[in-house]
Amino acid sequence: MIYSSPPLLDHYGALLRHSSTAFQKTQECHFNNGVVMEECQLPLIDLSGLKSHDMWEQAECARAISKASSEWGFFQVVNHGISPELVKRMREHQMKLFEAPFEHKATSRLLNNSYRWGTPTATRPNQFSWSEAFHIPLTKISDESCYGEFSSLREVTEEFAAAMSNLAKLLAGILVENLGHRRQVLEDICDESTCFLRLNHYPACPVSSEIFGLVPHTDSGFLTILCQDQVGGLQLMKDFKWVSVKPNQEALIVNVGDLFQAWSNDVYKSVEHRVMANKMDRYSVAYFLCPSYDSLIGSSREPSIYRDFTFREYRMQVQEDVKKIGHKVGLSRFLLPDQNMHTRVIQRQFG
Repeated sequence: MIYSSPPLLDHYGALLRHSSTAFQKTQECHFNNGVVMEECQLPLIDLSGLKSHDMWEQAECARAISKASSEWGFFQVVNHGISPELVKRMREHQMKLFEAPFEHKATSRLLNNSYRWGTPTATRPNQFSWSEAFHIPLTKISDESCYGEFSSLREVTEEFAAAMSNLAKLLAGILVENLGHRRQVLEDICDESTCFLRLNHYPACPVSSEIFGLVPHTDSGFLTILCQDQVGGLQLMKDFKWVSVKPNQEALIVNVGDLFQAWSNDVYKSVEHRVMANKMDRYSVAYFLCPSYDSLIGSSREPSIYRDFTFREYRMQVQEDVKKIGHKVGLSRFLLPDQNMHTRVIQRQFG
């Protein structure tokens, strides 16, 4: 029998069998966090205000984007310029790609050999992600040789990635201006060679709704733009408790990444989020706006909370943390010595 989904159940079961009863109890506490889940409506921002001839409407829209980035770290946008027809075509081609046999996806070097599934580094069940994905660097999106027999995917992926890139740069520019800087500041350090598009598939999970589709994490770059379906499962940390994000068919979700939090000196918040597995298949596409690896990330204002560091240094530190302790520590590694109280706040919020 030919399977399209990876052997997630086999790997999760092996992790579960090797976990002690005591750990499983700890895991249950970790999943539930002792808090009743709530469904939230993220701040919803109509981007048509940015094109208004009324300067007040433009300013109000920009203020709403900055406020949501400071208070939530997440927001939704409508009238974002990406047509429903393009989103539909992207989803149809994405689904066809993930319907391919698992062995083919894993061995055929599709999309720059970017196929990933589960969590190879997981040593415990709560480090495992019930998902599969293709991580496509923007530099490879136009490369016909990457697509194999899925050549029809290239045109729609190029169009979709370009639209998401333009939107990410627009929103990042507004956030930069809000801090008193020129919009070009981020354009000078962001580099398409490190930006990428990630096609996600969360296969239907027959085991439990308490399994992670994607483990709790913060995003490492500047901004992430997410186009998700209507199945739901995205959750974020708000006021020290997990809240569930209600899908909105018309909206894209935008969230701040670690580098923007550091660059803004904590004016903008990179918030921990996760995806829970579901009994239905779930699909999403995420665009990640990132700087060049050697770009120096310094605070945009004084006194600085974080020491200067490069994107390359940050990525290497994240990889080292995941390898050694099984999860990402994040920005607390780069706090300046006199930020002890700040460290405790971050640890409390992000675990």
